[in-house]
Amino acid sequence: MVTALEVGKPLAYGKAKVQIYESQRDLGMAAARGAAERIERAIRERGNARVMIATGNSQLDVSAALVDDASIDWKRVDIFHMDEYVGLSAEHPASFRKWIKERVEDRVHPASASYIDGDAEDIGAELARYTKLLQEGPIDVAFVGFGENGHIAFNDPAMADFFDPLMVKCVDLDADCRAQQVHEGHFESVEDVPSQALSVSCSGLLRASSWICCVPEGRKAQAVHRALNGPISIACPASIVRLHRDASVYLDQDSAALLDQPSLQD
Repeated sequence: MVTALEVGKPLAYGKAKVQIYESQRDLGMAAARGAAERIERAIRERGNARVMIATGNSQLDVSAALVDDASIDWKRVDIFHMDEYVGLSAEHPASFRKWIKERVEDRVHPASASYIDGDAEDIGAELARYTKLLQEGPIDVAFVGFGENGHIAFNDPAMADFFDPLMVKCVDLDADCRAQQVHEGHFESVEDVPSQALSVSCSGLLRASSWICCVPEGRKAQAVHRALNGPISIACPASIVRLHRDASVYLDQDSAALLDQPSLQD
């Protein structure tokens, strides 16, 4: 098992680069630096960068550090997000559109911000619209968190497909995923959590050139263990991180508590 002595030591699990930090704040700052380097490189090479922002409590420190990074030319950055609850308005306190607008868009004023409309009247048309937006260019950086059940975006184990023909789809949220939203304080009860969401699929996430995966807190320790030490399987969608060509996973000591050393196969 990984020990506290290995804090700061780079580890490799498959292709995924993993590092453990003393605190969530240190984790967030390191992840923001890694993301900024990739954003700046895309701007140098292509003139603009396209970035997919993740939301939730695990992303608070990295988003705060990212918007404070003066090296990023946000006027050359287009931002996207990866999921939204079906039927929830953009003004609802738990809306991911609201999360990104308040914590990122309103702070840095990027070139554009494109959101999935979870309360669109025509869900099929909305999925097609957002798919077209994502297909108009590469995604240079995606912030990909791990859910307590191993989900990435809202691809829960029962809905995940590593070879999904769809880039954005409507998904059913499982009981563990809905319970997590309550534990994090976004809803008062499981019954209040919408049962469906619109989400970028696993194959849609895999289009991103780089993944920045911030996974702090002890409640994520089991998911981290399954993602990095278990089989690569849709039973833990986050396990696909070990096959991504440029994925960096940022952990704190609590989320790394169950992590075993990389195997010889890794």
